[in-house]
Amino acid sequence: MRKTVLLAAVAAMALGAGPALAKKQLVIVVKGLDNPFFEAIHQGCEKWNKENASSEYECFYTGPASTSDEAGEAQIVQDMLSKPDTVAMAISPSNAPLIAQTLKTANPSIPIMTVDADLAKADAALRKTYLGTDNYLMGKKIGEYIKKAKPKGGTICTIEGNPAADNILRRAQGLRDALTGKEGLAALAGEGGWTEVAGCPVFTNDDGAKGVQAMTDILAANPKLDAFGIMGGWPLFGAPQPYRDLIGPLKDRLAKNDFVIGAADTIGDEVAIARDGLVTALVGQRPFEMGYKAPSVMIDLITGKKVDDPVFTGLDECTKDTVDTCIQK
Repeated sequence: MRKTVLLAAVAAMALGAGPALAKKQLVIVVKGLDNPFFEAIHQGCEKWNKENASSEYECFYTGPASTSDEAGEAQIVQDMLSKPDTVAMAISPSNAPLIAQTLKTANPSIPIMTVDADLAKADAALRKTYLGTDNYLMGKKIGEYIKKAKPKGGTICTIEGNPAADNILRRAQGLRDALTGKEGLAALAGEGGWTEVAGCPVFTNDDGAKGVQAMTDILAANPKLDAFGIMGGWPLFGAPQPYRDLIGPLKDRLAKNDFVIGAADTIGDEVAIARDGLVTALVGQRPFEMGYKAPSVMIDLITGKKVDDPVFTGLDECTKDTVDTCIQK
């Protein structure tokens, strides 16, 4: 009898201790779980958890199943903000205006930051800081590689993701500014010798297969196209074999800089594609570092410590000649 009472008491204590042992959630909401770029952020988040197992905080990674589900991401942000154990949030906005409106409606009292992609400048006050790539600089570097290979200019098409993704728009602006030496041009019509062909930019909603199909269509309509500026690595890491099938016959043109491809990111098969001479240059982000640093930045915001805005992670630049050393370890 005494044993039964003791066991019951222990069980009651365990049940009572459950909620007290629940960790405070540092939530990272990404554009979609189907993208290996965001999986790298996830791995960084998990490394932080492993190294901080005794912390009262836990990094919690989530997002919609598909990167193209803008409404789904906004709903997840809204849902996670309503949970009492969510104490801070880092968001990678797929549709920056939609996420901004979601935050305005929710009016959260917890610290909000952005990661990987930022809100528009007009909505920057809705978050405390941005952690991630200097997207304008990234696009500018891609443009510099293209310009170096084709100094006299030519025809170009940019492959972009979501038309409302602020990070991609900033990269495209950096690319145009680098190519022309002028700032703020919304499209290129001969400036600096560069002209964007009809139908460009192409928006693929971060879908690799759509990206390859778009490149296929543009090349069919413009067989003498001089360059692609790919503002995210979607065609390369999302559909690597179709990309290889499309670009393989153009390898000799790439080798002679008769045709140039500058692309973002260094994840998945991208570095191998560069090694095989099927892209001129990659300018890569550091998503693992973003996921690893985000929890610490959120804790600093919670505890009132000074946090810089923005907090930039670095860039890795890879060409066929540097693939073995270009990625920061």
